Amino acid sequence: QVQLVESGGGLVQPGGSLRLSCAASGTNFRLYAMGWYRQAPGKQRELVATSSTGGNTNYADSVKGRFTISRDNAKNTVYLQMNSLKPEDTAVYYCNKRFNPHFEPWGQGTLVTVSE
Repeated sequence: QVQLVESGGGLVQPGGSLRLSCAASGTNFRLYAMGWYRQAPGKQRELVATSSTGGNTNYADSVKGRFTISRDNAKNTVYLQMNSLKPEDTAVYYCNKRFNPHFEPWGQGTLVTVSE
């Protein structure tokens, strides 16, 4: 069974930075395009950043220029560097495959709170 473990979230002031990590086990990680998703309170989960198997990246307009996704296939880990954080970035962040079918179950996520 695949296990996804996200970490690195926390409370940060507006303008601050965080680096999230997602470690995957039980799968050949390098075969899959991966993505970071987030779900804010009362909202649907949204895709914010993707990394292809070759390392090509794409971003939602809301995070473009501020977030950077990267991956280390040898460590089965994907990262999300988040800079210039805004209160609207507050959400639980998850990683998973970019395309369906997603790995099940999803990880527990890591909470990012951007507030004074």
